[in-house]
Amino acid sequence: MEEGDRLKEQSVAIIGAGVMGRGIAYVFANAGMKTSLIDVKETALIEGKKEIDRLFTESLERGKITKKQMVERKNQLTFTTDWQQACAEVDLLVEAVPENMELKRNVFKQMDELAPPDCIFATNTSTMSPTELGSITNRPDQVIAMHFFNPVHKMKFIEIAKGMETSEKTVRKVQEFARAIGKETIVINEFPGFITSRISALIGNEAFYMLQEGVAAPEEIDKAMKLGLNFPMGPFELGDLVGLDTRLNNLKYLHEKLGEKYRPAPLLEQYVAAGRLGRKTGRGVYDYSEKQN
Repeated sequence: MEEGDRLKEQSVAIIGAGVMGRGIAYVFANAGMKTSLIDVKETALIEGKKEIDRLFTESLERGKITKKQMVERKNQLTFTTDWQQACAEVDLLVEAVPENMELKRNVFKQMDELAPPDCIFATNTSTMSPTELGSITNRPDQVIAMHFFNPVHKMKFIEIAKGMETSEKTVRKVQEFARAIGKETIVINEFPGFITSRISALIGNEAFYMLQEGVAAPEEIDKAMKLGLNFPMGPFELGDLVGLDTRLNNLKYLHEKLGEKYRPAPLLEQYVAAGRLGRKTGRGVYDYSEKQN
């Protein structure tokens, strides 16, 4: 049996139906795997289903899947608030809750109580420690970080970070899952911020310092990065996409772990305090309210 066919017999559950969680659920379901999207809020699941339905329809219209495939793959996908049922027979659990270590620890405790002993636990963190999360479970060798990128269905890369106790068997299995959903990977040893977030956080934070100092308008800073350094998105466009609250939480964690160079720009803190979190609230550095109407 081919690797992809074998993995299609596996079941996956994603905890957290936010922007990342729903994107991760879509790519696993679209690869033909039995997939559950779990959240404590019914409203989050409703929004998640709406977005996943849109992605399936878009894929159908572009000729990437047939109508039969779309129906089959949607039927493989469930949305639930019932953790116990969704985790009972799952092979891979992906945690995709906000970047808050206390919240993640609580989620991992529940995962450990509900999931089968051989289930692999992956955290979709961009900065935090799979070693710490693994330490509160009875399976630290089966805990790893799978850092997906937004938008999940378009970004071809997953940054895999192994903790101190993560086994090579777990690494190989997670790489197999990644290949099955069409992603390229790298495997790194855990360190705060991994590779991508350490660099991205510095760039995004420096952009806010420049905006705070009046160096240039946001549009000019973004344009300079895109045309001068060939970035696909400017730092403010990216920040608004991932969420300025997420960016701030990452910086606070990196500042605590790695020191002064990651101290968040005061202006970024002001934006978050004002509720200007980016696309998800209709306004961040840029105003998206007209585009949403």
